[in-house]
Amino acid sequence: MALDSKVPKGPIQDKWTDYKNHINLVNPANKRHIDIIVVGTGLAGGSAAATLAELGYNVKAFAYQDSPRRAHSIAAQGGINAAKNYQGDGDSTYRLFYDTVKGGDYRSREANVYRLAEVSTNIIDQCVAQGVPFARDYGGLLDNRSFGGVLVSRTFYAKGQTGQQLLLGAYSAMNRQIARGKIEMFNRHEMLDVVKVDGKARGIIARNLITGEIERHSAHAVVVATGGYGNVYFLSTNAMGSNVTAAWKIHKKGAYFANPCYTQIHPTCIPRSGDYQSKLTLMSESLRNDGRIWVPAKLEDAKAIREGKKKPTDLSEDERDYYLERRYPAFGNLVPRDVASRAAKERCDAGFGVNATGEAVYLDFADAIQRYGIEQAKIHNISNPSKEKIYDLGKAIVEAKYGNLFQMYEKIVDQNPYKTPMMIYPAVHYTMGGVWVDYNLMTTVPGLYCIGEANFSDHGANRLGASALMQGLADGYFVLPYTIGDYLADDIRTGKISTDTKEFEEAEKEVKDKIDFFISNKGSKSVDYFHKKLGKVMWDKCGMSRNEKGLKEAIKEIKEIREEFWKDVKVTGHANEMNPELEKAGRVADFLELGELFAKDALVREESAGGHFREEYQTEEGEAKRMKEFQFVSAWEYVGEPSEAKLHKEELVYENIEVKERSYK
Repeated sequence: MALDSKVPKGPIQDKWTDYKNHINLVNPANKRHIDIIVVGTGLAGGSAAATLAELGYNVKAFAYQDSPRRAHSIAAQGGINAAKNYQGDGDSTYRLFYDTVKGGDYRSREANVYRLAEVSTNIIDQCVAQGVPFARDYGGLLDNRSFGGVLVSRTFYAKGQTGQQLLLGAYSAMNRQIARGKIEMFNRHEMLDVVKVDGKARGIIARNLITGEIERHSAHAVVVATGGYGNVYFLSTNAMGSNVTAAWKIHKKGAYFANPCYTQIHPTCIPRSGDYQSKLTLMSESLRNDGRIWVPAKLEDAKAIREGKKKPTDLSEDERDYYLERRYPAFGNLVPRDVASRAAKERCDAGFGVNATGEAVYLDFADAIQRYGIEQAKIHNISNPSKEKIYDLGKAIVEAKYGNLFQMYEKIVDQNPYKTPMMIYPAVHYTMGGVWVDYNLMTTVPGLYCIGEANFSDHGANRLGASALMQGLADGYFVLPYTIGDYLADDIRTGKISTDTKEFEEAEKEVKDKIDFFISNKGSKSVDYFHKKLGKVMWDKCGMSRNEKGLKEAIKEIKEIREEFWKDVKVTGHANEMNPELEKAGRVADFLELGELFAKDALVREESAGGHFREEYQTEEGEAKRMKEFQFVSAWEYVGEPSEAKLHKEELVYENIEVKERSYK
């Protein structure tokens, strides 16, 4: 099957407008007769469900949580990008487009990214109208801050809880449609397979997670919005329940999986504290606006700090190495996430790490507190302020901007980050790879769409900070509602889709057989035992850096773990009840297949790009070295075992941006 991205012809700035002017539409009376299933109700799924229902479609929305408010989108902290140029600092649609393509190391589809930048401004207006409490400046206008990889301030935010506030906006829009009867909400339901009829997606098989009942649900189109697969590493910043199951099930039914090796390691996370930890905690990238990242300049000082003989505050300015400012003077602490993460790893690997494990660097706010304090003293006309007064004034400003993040850090680490620098270390955060989709956000299966983090489309090999919320809401509010109508225009005479067919019966039997296997298997090891084993292989050999030897070992080891899993996994409890171990078993089974494809994709891609760093392909200065022959999307077709997956290439053509070495110096 040839990959057709369906990108419209014409100048890039006109593509989306011309496309909307010429697509087929479904009239309001006919929308009442068309059903759409939306799986996942985070920012992408929630906004899509609300908008589609508002348009008049009948929507069935599925969430494995007890409420859409618990979607992992709630954990996003720092902000959402939009090219509104409120700061008058030179921002524009083109600049947001350029920064996103460059930040993704020239490995994303140009037309999709331009559309994302184009609709970004609408998102802010939509969310303000919903009552999202974005931060405002002294004059009452919406405030902005900077994120990594850009030279402007375009990130709108609500303290350090932007994801939560945006999700509540989407949830309120959903609730209105639930009350009208246009959305039928299925909480505590997990999609376990997609059903195809005559080659088209026509429904799903879902499990009621409370009763264990297996249900059939039909629709004229299915939308998957189930987030990323970062938990393939076991330890990540993702919620414990985040998984790849829905995306992997549709992959096994014909949807190509693209760029699985493109994973983002976030540079500012609370370091791992022990072997029994089950997840990691993110510290927003927004902290890098005011925090300065450093390690001791001398090995003996780093060792003394690790041994508790010195404190970071004992070191003078010239005894510190502000390594990002030293290496990347133009962007400093606001380099993109992949660059900052590798730089932290390099310093820690060289012996300059500052916590007991040697895997931490400092994020220091002393300069910011001093700077803001002096500024506030002048604003309040305080002459000759004491050091204490300057500190108090500065701390108040930092607290207003980042207070909940500082509070969260103190609760976890038991250190006051106003008095002593935060310790941070990179951790798995976001996945740029995902299900392959065309310009319409449709997968290689007709009628099956994939939006938000679950697809591959907009971020290339590295996502810039504050772009995840932008993509999720762009897809759900402003892109999918147009593109899905073009497809559904052919279904106005189809009528209700029956679930009483052999296709639904076969899919349901397949799901039940797997559940029966897990419950009846007489194994001796827990699901977490296998998940942790997989995670260690992934982190050690497919983590912040990869090499040919390690990737070949990873493929072999993951296959062995998978074989052991199917022989020796033990799932307690029963099928017809609430059973978290059973849920985990199905999800880890899918991670064990994805992990192998991930390593295979990384092995094939003989270059370094963004978050995919092959040690064999780096510049003399240790930066990523892109290769021209790998300027494509790797889209994998499922044909059985992951090792047998078939590679399809979507060549990436850049007509509006010059592809050159990515530099932040």
